[in-house]
Amino acid sequence: MSVQYDLHSHSIASDGSLCPAELVRLAKQCHIDVLALTDHDNIDGIAEARLEAGRLGLQLVAGAELSVSWGSKTIHILGLNLDIENSILINGLQNLCAFRQWRSEEIGRRLAKKNIEGALDGARNYAKGKIIGRVHFARFLIEQGHAKDMRQVFKRYLVQGKPGYVPGDWATLEEALSWIHAAGGQAVIAHPARYRLSATRLRQLLGEFQELGGEALEVVSGSHSRDEVQKMAQMSQQFGLLASAGSDYHGPENPYMDMGKLPPMPTNCIPVWESQPWICTMKAQNTVLPASFVAQQ
Repeated sequence: MSVQYDLHSHSIASDGSLCPAELVRLAKQCHIDVLALTDHDNIDGIAEARLEAGRLGLQLVAGAELSVSWGSKTIHILGLNLDIENSILINGLQNLCAFRQWRSEEIGRRLAKKNIEGALDGARNYAKGKIIGRVHFARFLIEQGHAKDMRQVFKRYLVQGKPGYVPGDWATLEEALSWIHAAGGQAVIAHPARYRLSATRLRQLLGEFQELGGEALEVVSGSHSRDEVQKMAQMSQQFGLLASAGSDYHGPENPYMDMGKLPPMPTNCIPVWESQPWICTMKAQNTVLPASFVAQQ
């Protein structure tokens, strides 16, 4: 039986709806063998997730999803197999969290100008960790009857050109990759089809990423269509990038990114978990490898 990977997921440490231990238990129920916890711009949930993963015999990959400003776009870069005690990584994440705090306050101010009062406090009530994100504002706005679901609330209030949108001032691509690599991790461009880049701009992004030492592209994503998976598989080949797979699971409110339902990795890709750095990191960790993982290696 093949090893099941999900290398992109979120807990209440950022904008997910499950605590880290609950997320790990769900992954086990969904027959995931190797799970990466990749909360936005922080690693606060890793310790709890590791404990539960060790108890259940599931391999937990320490990760984070770093926010990057690239031109006018916000791009997300996953760091996998991170040393969560690395000071360079920690300092970088602290800078991102500081901007997130300011941004959440600014979103609250902008929504108040549109006669939506109490949005920041409402979002804070949904944010169980220190990270307040747009998803928390979205949940508050839905609760208050301003929209019926996540798709509608983002379209009305939280995307570019709408009342609650605040442009990002995140890390540069070079900074994000330097923090990930300082912590011994592998860098992965998350859900590349979601950025709606032109073919030229996508090639430019992948070229810059590859030149800076980026390792992989998230070919299989919970938000990718079948055609997008095939397109990204081709792009990973063209740029010599490894391929990753992740649901981007946040919680049951988003059925399009459910855990345990990813399509298989296209056969023309080289998975990131087959790279030598990945295998060495896995074997060096103290947590117990699943028997199926050991057999595959």
